[in-house]
Amino acid sequence: MTVLPQAAAAPGAIPSFHTDAFIGGRFVPARSGRRFTAVNPATGQPLAQVAACAADDVNAAVVAARAAFEDRRWAGLKPGERKRVLVRFAELVRAHQDELALTETLNMGKPISDAKSIDVRATADCIAYYGEAADKVYGEVAPTSDENLALILREPLGVVGCVTPWNFPMIMAAWKFAPALAMGNSVILKPAEESPLTALRLAALAQEAGIPDGVFNVVPGLGAEAGAALGRHMDVDALAFTGSTEVGRYFLRYSSESNLKRVSLELGGKTGFVVAADVPDLDAVAEAAAAGIFFNQGEMCTAGSRLLVDNKIKDALVERVVAAAAKWMPGNPLDPSAVAGAVVSREHQRRILDAINLGMSEGARLVTGGTAVLEETGGAFVAPTVFDQVEPHSALAQQEIFGPVLSVIGFDGLDEGVEIANSTPYGLGAAVWSADLGAAHKAARRFKAGVVYVNCFDADDITVPFGGVKQSGFGRDKSLHALDKYSDLKTIWTRL
Repeated sequence: MTVLPQAAAAPGAIPSFHTDAFIGGRFVPARSGRRFTAVNPATGQPLAQVAACAADDVNAAVVAARAAFEDRRWAGLKPGERKRVLVRFAELVRAHQDELALTETLNMGKPISDAKSIDVRATADCIAYYGEAADKVYGEVAPTSDENLALILREPLGVVGCVTPWNFPMIMAAWKFAPALAMGNSVILKPAEESPLTALRLAALAQEAGIPDGVFNVVPGLGAEAGAALGRHMDVDALAFTGSTEVGRYFLRYSSESNLKRVSLELGGKTGFVVAADVPDLDAVAEAAAAGIFFNQGEMCTAGSRLLVDNKIKDALVERVVAAAAKWMPGNPLDPSAVAGAVVSREHQRRILDAINLGMSEGARLVTGGTAVLEETGGAFVAPTVFDQVEPHSALAQQEIFGPVLSVIGFDGLDEGVEIANSTPYGLGAAVWSADLGAAHKAARRFKAGVVYVNCFDADDITVPFGGVKQSGFGRDKSLHALDKYSDLKTIWTRL
């Protein structure tokens, strides 16, 4: 059997992983003593045995976080002091970029080049951005009568739970914990069980940067145990979740059954990538469409999984997309030249292949891909896959696959394209390509989506809010708007 090297990107150096929970400033095993296996999805080989936290461990983390919040060891610092600590945290992430990138790649299968140039960079930039924002958030004075003074203060919530996914482990975590920390909250991070290792390393770097004990805690474990315990805990003030719509419903239920903690959700997506008949450069559109679905092995909530094309140009564009797809064939994630790697697990590979088989049974035409590849490695790899002649209301077009599977749907006229794009339960992302910028912007206004791309795809900046509508959730990550999720307004009236 061909064996992919565990650490080809750093010969002879596999990182030593933190595998215990981080609670109250210390790495501690789960109270039950149980552990679960972190696996390298590119080889199927175990990486580490990680503490399997459950309700007792989550409670210990909440107690530590609450104590830290109530004695104001972090919340009571001048915002400028919090800024300096968070900026130092970002600098430490950058200083450890090789270690963090290698750990991310080993644990969830993405290409090492992406882990370093995208994941580590964006994580550090996010932490630094919210650090810099910490001392630039002001209260207000209301325009009341002369005999009254009404101050409107922005205050931290208290204890914030963050439950994060496995597709971008560090970035998604930072999108949540960085604004929460900037506002003065205490945080409990529960990373996905498929990819806990970088979260635990970030905990150590946070402590090194000067974040006080108890303010930043990490509880690895299974979602049904640690995640549910965090969602149900009576002393957690808010919970921010990124993941599937199915699990998002659980967190809403947990909130209603416990203390009505505020919940923010960034959930699934089924992005419609709409291409009008007048686009001037089919090659550029094809390259963007292929990157939009095959980047990160298709494991993106905004992946452009539905390519909606005017029938006048559909056949010509599909031919070009298939050619572009060949460039996204997965390889060894530790090879710096690899543009795609393994999907996160054998289980997820099976789900993707099941969705492909369902698509074929529904009558869609498989144009390319549709199979597991690199099976001799023991890893979980899927070929870039393109279906044509997909019915808009089929499972292939309606259900989030979260893998490298593209469904092509024809339409007649841009109005019909927008209508089809809006026909799923999701509303996270959408895109429109047209030579007529006015028509494109009118279409953009009609998309039921939180993020719309015009003549581009997956554009990104920390200053821009990110989130969805419909069953893609509510609340926004990124930008200064994210601070709203982790703070409350208090009004203080004074009679003069």
